[in-house]
Amino acid sequence: MCGRYVLATPIDELASFFEARRAPNVDRVWVANYNIAPTRMVLCLSPDAGGGRVLDEYRWGLIPSWAKEPAIGSRLFNARAESVAVKPSFRGAFRSRRLAILSDGFYEWRQGPGSRRRPFFLSRSDGKPMAFAGLWESWRDPQSADDEAVWVRSCAIITTSANPEVAPIHDRMPVVLERDVLDRWLDPSVVERDELEALLHPSPAGTLAVRAVDPRVGSVHNNGPELIAEVTPDGS
Repeated sequence: MCGRYVLATPIDELASFFEARRAPNVDRVWVANYNIAPTRMVLCLSPDAGGGRVLDEYRWGLIPSWAKEPAIGSRLFNARAESVAVKPSFRGAFRSRRLAILSDGFYEWRQGPGSRRRPFFLSRSDGKPMAFAGLWESWRDPQSADDEAVWVRSCAIITTSANPEVAPIHDRMPVVLERDVLDRWLDPSVVERDELEALLHPSPAGTLAVRAVDPRVGSVHNNGPELIAEVTPDGS
């Protein structure tokens, strides 16, 4: 699974790197975050009507269009690559509402002696931002009588089996889309299940760098670059 990640790269650098325009106001509201958790607003890359790409915010934790309340999104923040095409919560979005969730790296925890779990930070070996395969939905409260009720756009990260860097820590990892694969994933004309599923595989060995980090990342109240600083086994 992927339940915490980081995005601190400035938005202008992300727009340039991913060759995307910025949605209105996203520059004003987006801030660096070193401890992003489900239900937070996250920065995503999606196709726009003109055939390009756009950076905009979505709520992390997918709320299916048929949901009665948004609380379900707190559980649907990851979608498994092996079942995303058939699971009712995700299959519609898999066909026609795909995006990429931008990240500088993600956290994962390894079980240690007793009940102790040790956090690790995993980022690209080349230091560049990552694009996780994702899905999005749009939801509005069905109980609302207000025709102007706000639509909530939400998303989920697709996970797959672990690659060699992640496997000693956890058995799952986000699907990291390389540049050529990203084009296909975001292309709305690609609708064949087999073709889409073929894009959802673990990253090759050597893609990620791993380091142990401060256990304080376990609390969503902690946020700052110190959370991704490497620590030794004694915590220094």
